[in-house]
Amino acid sequence: MLNSITVYCSSSSRIPPVYLSEGAALGRAIARENWSLVYGGNNVGLMGVLADAVREHGGKVIGITPQVFVDEGVADPKCDELVIADNMRHRKALMEQRGDAFIAMPGGLGTLEELFEIIVGRQLGYHKKPIVVLNINGFFDPLMAMIDNGVRENFIKPRAREQFFVAANVEEAIAYLKNPNRQPQPSPYRDLNPTNAD
Repeated sequence: MLNSITVYCSSSSRIPPVYLSEGAALGRAIARENWSLVYGGNNVGLMGVLADAVREHGGKVIGITPQVFVDEGVADPKCDELVIADNMRHRKALMEQRGDAFIAMPGGLGTLEELFEIIVGRQLGYHKKPIVVLNINGFFDPLMAMIDNGVRENFIKPRAREQFFVAANVEEAIAYLKNPNRQPQPSPYRDLNPTNAD
């Protein structure tokens, strides 16, 4: 049973409106399901839109941010719980611990780093928590193509593609998380058996 959802997303406000709109939709959906939001703890960009939407619809918001962002004045003081991490690595560890499942929304290098770390952790057996890649506007299509190419070239094991679910929209993401025991999409390369892949 899921109680809290960790969402990785952008802190940028200079992004196309479709992402902000879907961020608000995700926030509403998380609140509607009575899940708590665990997120990066800042009140800017997509992060701020997401957290505000959860709050506006009666949901609980748990922010986790390093001291450096508190010092810069971008930490979200409206969080129901604001956890101050020692640094970025500590923040990632806390966000992983506090979430029962993970959603990666479109974002920058930090979001990609968080997404890959959580996928690798699941593949290595450190956790079995559901992971959703929320592919709004096809944002992650190039990344999925890169992963597929890594599989074809034997750098990535085929089962890596089975560690996460790719959702085209918020509705698909929520539907998957409501049935988290369902396996993610089968790998298109399940019959490949690379011997030297990581």
